[in-house]
This record gives sequence, C-alpha cells and structure tokens, in this order.
Amino acid sequence: MARCTAPKQGHRSAAARARCPACGGRGGSRSYGGYNSYTPPSYMRTGNNLGSGSGGSSRGTRPRWSRSDSSVTYTAAQTQALTPIRESFEKRASISDLRDIFLCHAWGDRAGTAKELHDLLEKLGVKVWFSEKDATLGGTLLRDIDKGLANSKIGIVLVTPALLLALPNEGIADKELSALLARDQLVPVVHDTTYEALREVSPLLASRTGLSTSEDTMADIATKLAELVSSPDVSAK
Repeated sequence: MARCTAPKQGHRSAAARARCPACGGRGGSRSYGGYNSYTPPSYMRTGNNLGSGSGGSSRGTRPRWSRSDSSVTYTAAQTQALTPIRESFEKRASISDLRDIFLCHAWGDRAGTAKELHDLLEKLGVKVWFSEKDATLGGTLLRDIDKGLANSKIGIVLVTPALLLALPNEGIADKELSALLARDQLVPVVHDTTYEALREVSPLLASRTGLSTSEDTMADIATKLAELVSSPDVSAK
C-alpha cells in the first residue's frame, strides 16, 4: 500500500498533495496519523493578499509585531533576522528612559545619509540616539557614546562606503560597532554598498542579515525599524 509522505515532507500545497502516492488527487484538509498539513511559523505569517503569485514567498511575510494595515512588507530573510532583535527589544521595552535606537554611522555620513535616516525615524515617533544632537558640547565624545549605547534598547549600523573606509582606522565608529557586536541588538542598514564589500572589512557584521536600500527605500527601512521598536501592547498579534 502506498504510504503518505506528509510525516516527512508535509503537504505544503495542493501540488505537493497531488504528488503524494497515497493522497494524490484527494482534496480538502486532512490529518495523517497525527501529522497535519504544513502551517508556517508565526513569524512568517502572511498578510492579506501577500505571499500569492510570482515572488510572493520572498516578499510576502509579515512579522508578528507589524500591524495588519502596515504599508511595508518583509522578505522571509528580513523577518527571520529581525525576530531575535524584536525579542531583545521586548525584554527592555518597559524601561521608559531608554532611547529606542542607537544610530552608529561614519563621521562622513553625519550630515547626509545618517541625518536622513535619523529624521525619518524621528518623524515616525522613534527615539534615536544620534551623536550630532546628543553628544554634549565640550564633553568627552567617547563617554557620551558609551552612555548612549548603554541607554538604548537596540542599535543600528549604517553601512555605507564611508563606514567601510572608516572601520579599518579603528576610530569612533569602530568602537561603537565593537560594542554593538557584543549584544544581540544590532541591525545593519546597508546603503550604496554590498554585503560582499562589508565582508571584506567586517565579517562579523556581514554575517548578520539586516536591511538594505537595494531592496527597500530609506523611507521603508525607517518604517520597518519603527515597527520593530513599536510598543508590544499595540503590536499586531
């Protein structure tokens, strides 16, 4: 007698069910010896009309913290990479005097891309530690940064050509990155460069999947980061 493939392979689609030697051609949803049809994990739930059609599997996931009416969609890789960051954020979410995000950037980006991302985040209600506004006049910059890192729930690293040039010099950006790499609270945001180029400079940072302007606009990236640090009590369930 033909044996059902569901226990090992699952029936993830009608086509998969049709290929099963025991169940081919049978419609409907069934349970086989305690094994049910495949259900995606909660962090890969699809929203309305997402995940269907060409390319849906790569651009149709919705993480649990994203509202159902959100204007942005996530790739499966983005959802998987951001899930542990969200969990880390939730553990510290009740500490009201912390900033939501520490923005690590190269000195050369302070008045350009870094400020653009900072401004987009602040417009979305995100509390950002940004050296251009938070470092105290006449104070010790490294100490200010140290306090900013300690008093932020998560960190983002703006990876640009300027940062790739700055990191080998072991300056301030390198010290910030070293501190962030020690915590599971780091999201790379890649802009105008590639992960391949980053890997040549920082293999550890390149090993962490994050967000990139090759996939999303900077405005959409800011929206995703704002959703990532949204209050748990108003997150989509």
